Amino acid sequence: MEVVGGETTVSDVDTFVEEVAAIGGEHGSTVQAFDARYVVGREHLERAVTLAERARERGEAIADDRAVEILLYAAGRRQITDALGVGVSEGECPVVAVVVGGDEEGAAAALRDLLGPADTLGAYDPGRVRAFFGITDEELAATESDLADVVLERVALLTVEK
Repeated sequence: MEVVGGETTVSDVDTFVEEVAAIGGEHGSTVQAFDARYVVGREHLERAVTLAERARERGEAIADDRAVEILLYAAGRRQITDALGVGVSEGECPVVAVVVGGDEEGAAAALRDLLGPADTLGAYDPGRVRAFFGITDEELAATESDLADVVLERVALLTVEK
């Protein structure tokens, strides 16, 4: 698994998604891009990929597409339209993308060419993350865990919320 961060201006989300998918296709990789403001760190992506792969291996995948399955787990949502909230949006957007399988290094290099250089992994927006994942002050106060740990729990809970 490779993780690539950067910044870009997205004029059309569908076009951007097609460009990212084409990079994956050229390198035999699965590539999923996220708005970096919702990704709490590398472990967030690692857990989403691991759980998505496990679901596919067990024949329990929610989505037919591997990249979409990773998106669903990263978002902790079963509905694609809801999960797209952590995806890229139009305008200036900090991006973090995960590359799985195939020529990961080649796909990662092509993504770096597509994105402007920026250190986006781990530069999440706590307010956005809390709003998206529905994490309240009370929930954070009731645990010794930090925000990232609570998000990782939400990702893991997707498999039990069927």
